[in-house]
Amino acid sequence: MSEEKTTWIPGAHLDIAKMPGHWLLARMGKRVLRPGGLELTRKMLDALAINSTDHVVEFAPGLGVTARLTLARQPASYTAIERDEAAAESVRSFLTDTRHRCLVGSAEETGLDAASATVVYGEAMLTMHTLGQKARIIREAYRILQPSGRYGIHELGLTPDDLSEATKDAILRDLSTAIHVGARPLTASEWRAILESGGFQVCTAFTAPMHLLEPKRMIQDEGLARALRILFNILRTPAARRRILAMRRVFRTYQDHLMAISLIAVKPEEVV
Repeated sequence: MSEEKTTWIPGAHLDIAKMPGHWLLARMGKRVLRPGGLELTRKMLDALAINSTDHVVEFAPGLGVTARLTLARQPASYTAIERDEAAAESVRSFLTDTRHRCLVGSAEETGLDAASATVVYGEAMLTMHTLGQKARIIREAYRILQPSGRYGIHELGLTPDDLSEATKDAILRDLSTAIHVGARPLTASEWRAILESGGFQVCTAFTAPMHLLEPKRMIQDEGLARALRILFNILRTPAARRRILAMRRVFRTYQDHLMAISLIAVKPEEVV
């Protein structure tokens, strides 16, 4: 991907030892922070089939990598909902069309009109919320979508579906300790069920290995030059190096039970 200038780095004021893991990676120069990388993001966008007639809403655009991919598809309108004002301002810096905007708000309560969107998506954000919060965000996506509207998610998943509760608990505990965020991934069937309980019909599913910190994925997502710069930044920052190595150890320890998952769901036509 082409390199983009980023004016905002999340958690720049925080101690490296305490900041959330994805913010630490961003400080080191990493731009693609989704569990399935750019490949799974592109699969999600392709399945959403965004075109010039669509009114798109993105929850938590973060560094804006997916936002740029979406804008390249020239939707009729694009609205991002970002809770961090500095992040929102960074996204606004490349929104040059009056039909494009980034609002500060919550994905649980966007303030957008009902049935005002044809496509809603969010990545790597439901994972960080409790089941109750997940359900509220999904309900909000349902509310703002028109009938037949599409909803896409790209999240961290657990596998297999019959994974024991003891193993789930161990993974969640070790993940949360390593990344300093309360990660709550679900199995594929659990992700599907929570979307269906919100009124959606799941129509497409993709999975990918959770290789966020593996060299091959890093080069695929960031390009060789940026991947080398990220490595250099990590090597020259001992506190960051210790934390990122600890994160990778957890990812590798549970590599047979962690995955990235994207689901595409549709809001059914209203019954007349």
